[in-house]
Amino acid sequence: MTKITFLPHAEICPEGAEVEAEPGETIIEAAMRNGIVIEHACEMSCACTTCHVVLRQGFDSLEPAEETEEDLLDKAWGLEPTSRLSCQAVVEDQDLVVEIPKYTINLEKERH
Repeated sequence: MTKITFLPHAEICPEGAEVEAEPGETIIEAAMRNGIVIEHACEMSCACTTCHVVLRQGFDSLEPAEETEEDLLDKAWGLEPTSRLSCQAVVEDQDLVVEIPKYTINLEKERH
């Protein structure tokens, strides 16, 4: 199992969290399975940027982003060199540290 550490986020996980992820599942799947509700307006189909996260550790262990994801990331709020869409970032065998940005470009939050 791979450990994902989510840094504190005022609304989503104020205390931060550590979860176990199965290699092959996405960051958002591991988060949601553990009660961390990352917004995903497009239902995790790589069609928006609401599930944008920043990898603070372990970025290089992930497969590179495909062109569609890269194009969408250009529109994300707070884009950084280690940004990924959590619906596309597949966990491998290296532990990750993830920051959920404070804002998204979505005007209305989805309630999942």
